[in-house]
Amino acid sequence: MEQENRYKIKVIDALAESLSIEQFEARIREEKPDFVGISVLMDFYGYTGHMAAKIVKSIDPNIITGLGGVHATANPRENVKDRNYDYVMCGEGEEMLPQLIHFINGERKTMPKGVWTYDIEGGHSELITDLDKYPLPAYHLIDYSQYAMKAERKSLDGPAAYPYARILTSRGCPYNCCFCQVDKIAGRKFRPRSAENVLKEIDWLINTYHIKSLIFDDDNLLTDRKRAIRIFEGLKKYNIPWKMIATAAFLLDDELIELMHKSGCIYVDIAVESGTERILHDVIQKPLKLEKAVAVVKKLKQENIYVAANFIVGFPGETWEEIRQTIKFAEDLGADYIKLFNAVPLPDTRLYQMAKEQNALVEGFDSENINWRNGMIETDEFTARDMSILRAYEWDRINFSTYEKRKRTADMMGISMEELDGIRRNTRRTLKL
Repeated sequence: MEQENRYKIKVIDALAESLSIEQFEARIREEKPDFVGISVLMDFYGYTGHMAAKIVKSIDPNIITGLGGVHATANPRENVKDRNYDYVMCGEGEEMLPQLIHFINGERKTMPKGVWTYDIEGGHSELITDLDKYPLPAYHLIDYSQYAMKAERKSLDGPAAYPYARILTSRGCPYNCCFCQVDKIAGRKFRPRSAENVLKEIDWLINTYHIKSLIFDDDNLLTDRKRAIRIFEGLKKYNIPWKMIATAAFLLDDELIELMHKSGCIYVDIAVESGTERILHDVIQKPLKLEKAVAVVKKLKQENIYVAANFIVGFPGETWEEIRQTIKFAEDLGADYIKLFNAVPLPDTRLYQMAKEQNALVEGFDSENINWRNGMIETDEFTARDMSILRAYEWDRINFSTYEKRKRTADMMGISMEELDGIRRNTRRTLKL
């Protein structure tokens, strides 16, 4: 049991420890907590939060439960219907959770903003403006090796070497892509940590946990160009490989790409999304020119940085010909790898509203039962089955058309060619048609 400020804190890391229901229940009985905070990061894992709260209340109804995380923030109204949750926290928890504990203890007169109950709508917590004021992550509360020494699945986004670390250097997104929940979760204002604060964390990770590779999970690492340059310059001295996920292609330029290469970047995943200007600008509302994407891919490959490009198909109102145009653009782009996704209408997004207004949601659609492999939208132009088949088979055709492409991808994923073939085969066979 760790002493953090005035409270004893214990993390039961059920996912990392692969706890069964019985093991989780035994841990709750052993710890005898006064308050159990449950974090659910995605809507389609929502059932795990309900399950955990039910177990806690079955052991002792007097244990206070609180739900936080992305799922709570995106769906507070739905979650408070579960009476096993005493509180649902909508927004960032660093300030909200301690304030809630003070309120429960009678040391605060009013409920903090962002906290919902069955009969109180708490809105969204205030967004934190100074992220530098918080201490380094409390990795001492968990078995960090469970994260640093393994990845849950083999993918291009996985670590280049072990032990590794993932790092988030900013919150909020100033852009407005129709499919994204980030603005509802973290706001439209870009809120970065300082370059000095980020490098301090990286230095700590290397010296304390001896990490040998790094993954940046930011939505907007490049939004403040000067800050990004300071981070990349600071990375040079460590000589470790790093990757960048979900990168805004329109913010990349030759100078940045050259610096990224010199500082250890080996992989970039750029968000292109569509190969048609109408869908890109009128539907998604992404400030990217297709010719810019072509130039960025060319420069990244010149610097020997492996480049993956994200595309989404199956928007309400998108024609079959526009879908085929996106497939053609993705194929011709020249990226090392194409990620092809079906449009998924997450709650509280413009895409969800479009799909609902056009009666395009598949029958029985439920955000807690989203299947990312299969289509979730149907129109007069395409069925969910059409999109499921298209995504799987075009992904396979474009990415694995030559031995050289297959070998380069297998090497970047750190797997054998036989393992790569197994992933391809599994993708085809797990289609639900």
